[in-house]
Amino acid sequence: MEHTVSLPLARQHLIDPEVCIRCNTCEAACPRDAITHDRSNYAVRFDVCNNCGDCLPPCPTGAIDSWRQVTVPWSVAEQFEWAALPPDQRPPPQLTQTAMPDDVERLTARATSTVGHVPPPWSAAHPYVGLYSAERPAVATVVGNFRLTSEESDSDIRHLVLDFGSVAFPVLEGQTLGVLVPGTDGAGRPHAVRLYSVASPRDGERPRHNNLALTVKRVTRDRDGAPAHGLASNYLCDLPLGAQVKVTGPWGTSFLMPNHPGSKLLMICTGTGAAPMRAMTERRRRRASLGEGGEILLFFGARGPSELPYHGPLMKLPRSLLDVELAFSRLADRPKEYVQDRLRARADDVFRLVRDPECFVYLCGHKRMEQGVDEAFESLCADRGVVWRELRDAMKREGRYHVETY
Repeated sequence: MEHTVSLPLARQHLIDPEVCIRCNTCEAACPRDAITHDRSNYAVRFDVCNNCGDCLPPCPTGAIDSWRQVTVPWSVAEQFEWAALPPDQRPPPQLTQTAMPDDVERLTARATSTVGHVPPPWSAAHPYVGLYSAERPAVATVVGNFRLTSEESDSDIRHLVLDFGSVAFPVLEGQTLGVLVPGTDGAGRPHAVRLYSVASPRDGERPRHNNLALTVKRVTRDRDGAPAHGLASNYLCDLPLGAQVKVTGPWGTSFLMPNHPGSKLLMICTGTGAAPMRAMTERRRRRASLGEGGEILLFFGARGPSELPYHGPLMKLPRSLLDVELAFSRLADRPKEYVQDRLRARADDVFRLVRDPECFVYLCGHKRMEQGVDEAFESLCADRGVVWRELRDAMKREGRYHVETY
């Protein structure tokens, strides 16, 4: 018998796996136990969540503030498999099939009309995603563990080099990998995966070798300055040479660099948010003789030079390759300055770049940086008769504006 059915849309609360850093604040804050996780992702139980919003304020990245229109809610098992959020489900006004109405095919109902995340640059290389899971991880060997900050600094930032031997682990600049920390949490479950941006270009930290680099800061205090122990960061920072690390991934399909000649990069970062910027800059440096890229303007913030990852090598790069603006917030002989202050100081160049269809913008670092940068863009655009929010939304649709904050 043929039935014609109309499928209503519901609003489902989800967690963005590309942005989530697996810190567990959402699950701890949820009063209804609607949030759960496996070793890869965090998920929201549709039938338990009452949209109370208690989980939203504690999230440091905004990954928890994600919603989709659905006809058939996504199950927890499906959410655990995601590398990126799906788009909204857009069913046709009516769906006809020869079956009972409650047998409507889930996949047929998932007709989509919009992209749910910022697309990558049009010329970006195709990324490989999710080749290795928590159940079937890749194993890498630590072949380098170098402290980037001085011994006198209370900020311990490390440059780790992982070698994959004969295991294929292809990554692009801007992608991340997940680290599996040995042991279990207080509930006896395996620790959730922690994500780290890759700090080396696609051909390896050492060219033509199957290795990559990470930039890791040892966490000893929380955002309010209270003593805290970062589980994954301390695990990684303490790894000796020869140690083996289990990783998942690669992850990330949006925060990728363009490859076409003449493409320009406007990069803004703080602290270890420098990792993907280093990967992109090093890719450009190695490819400079081929004429692959164009102008790069980098805004880089830290408390001081001693806490700026890669400060020495950064200062040795020619201005023809990389134009650098440094912002230091804790220098005794100088007023506090943040990356948004340097953006305003270079307003003409910044405005020229964001209006250039060949320019791609990348933000990476602490969540609190994002608001200040957004306000700086808004004011410098307003001074020139342009509405920043409209320009920013257009850039996102074109794959030219990418943000990863935590």
